[in-house]
Amino acid sequence: MKKLYILSAVVVLIFMTVKANAQNGNGNGNGNGNGSGFDQLIKSNPADATLLFKNFAEPLFKGLGTGVNSGWNNTAKTKKFLHFDLRITANIAQVPTSDQSFDVTKIGLSNHLQVDPSSSTNIAPTFGGSKNAATPLMDIKDNGGNTIGTFNMPNGVIKYIPAPNIQLTIGILRNTDLTIRTTPTINIGNNSGSIGMIGFGIKHDIIQDFAGKAGAKLIPFDLAIAVNYNRINYNAPLNVQPDNNTLPAPGSESDFSNQRVHGHFSGTSVQAIVSKKLLFFTPFLSVAYQNSNTSLGILGNYPVTTSAGVYSTVTDPVHINETSINGIRADIGFQLTLGFFRIYASYSAAQYQSVNGGIGFGF
Repeated sequence: MKKLYILSAVVVLIFMTVKANAQNGNGNGNGNGNGSGFDQLIKSNPADATLLFKNFAEPLFKGLGTGVNSGWNNTAKTKKFLHFDLRITANIAQVPTSDQSFDVTKIGLSNHLQVDPSSSTNIAPTFGGSKNAATPLMDIKDNGGNTIGTFNMPNGVIKYIPAPNIQLTIGILRNTDLTIRTTPTINIGNNSGSIGMIGFGIKHDIIQDFAGKAGAKLIPFDLAIAVNYNRINYNAPLNVQPDNNTLPAPGSESDFSNQRVHGHFSGTSVQAIVSKKLLFFTPFLSVAYQNSNTSLGILGNYPVTTSAGVYSTVTDPVHINETSINGIRADIGFQLTLGFFRIYASYSAAQYQSVNGGIGFGF
């Protein structure tokens, strides 16, 4: 069943980077190793960590926002009472070139985090950027301007953000369908966290509301309005420990067992759909207003190296609450009905272009 949740792996990759690098440590006793993970980022400065994390992960947030709003409907025609279809679909959103990198010197970092003079670049890949490009070498500075640690920004992960969905649609009231997307919380394994999803949608064929039952038979197409909401929840443990041979500053917390990631990605869309059934083939067009929101926190106590051999503790260092997607989306696609079997496909033009495809069955 986990194979259906490609999304899980994508979401976890970013946080596995945190955990893996933190557990490895830099091992040199003063934080000056060339670490390549978010452990050093978190330990540099909470505000700077949030800025870098947000800019790096922005394509992931937008890609997931595109995915949770996609694949709800492939026809305007509604089902008869208690008729249903069950479908499995996958959406793939493409990260545009403009979102594949960012300049770390132009995002408002403090004087505590600067590009090392020896760094070959100040352009960092995002989550959707290059896996092989050179990345900036960052210096962590204390209050006196002394370098107390360095780390490399991470490489990109993937520029095509997948988001699979499983949904059940059932005819309820006259000319009205109810759609449910839900999965139980799944433990991904290897302390990589858990992920779950829930969503609801309702679609209503409006032609009979205006033309009546007799008039609707004279109109050669179906027209419907749909409203959809979807939410993905993610939780994972972290393990970011102090640099080797460092001691806590007086009064600093030394218990780091409460470290964790908590986040959710939600999407809402309002969609107008027009379709025409031609035997077993139903093409459709739709226009939607879509909105998606990201809420993510890196929570718990974390060590922040403040000078050579000394660390202090920050609590809940990273909080991101943002609207990732907000605008109009246009879709074109089809539904192929072969008895009980269904094939779905569509293309979406929006802030992130995407394609959606899937299979299902029903009557």
